[in-house]
Amino acid sequence: MLRILYFVLFLIGLYPWVHFYRWFDQNGWDLGPMVDAWYVNEATTGITWDLTIAAMVLVVWTIVEIVRHRDWWFLLVVPATFGVGVSAGLPLALFLKARKNA
Repeated sequence: MLRILYFVLFLIGLYPWVHFYRWFDQNGWDLGPMVDAWYVNEATTGITWDLTIAAMVLVVWTIVEIVRHRDWWFLLVVPATFGVGVSAGLPLALFLKARKNA
């Protein structure tokens, strides 16, 4: 049951891409202006750093899982995290981890 919840949260975690896509559609597909938008004020800068640090921690944990357990499926967490965000990467990692405990 918990595994299903993690998968549903992963699917919900893909939602930020709706906003990313709209932004890119309106502003072009150059990543530079989007990164600039992340630092327009102290609030967005704080959120950007918070999510960057969380993403780094998640990737370190992912690498440890891969090395320790030779679980190559955990490699999916890296593109989910950096391609969408922590909102997708973390529930995907928990989903993958939960299958071992099922």
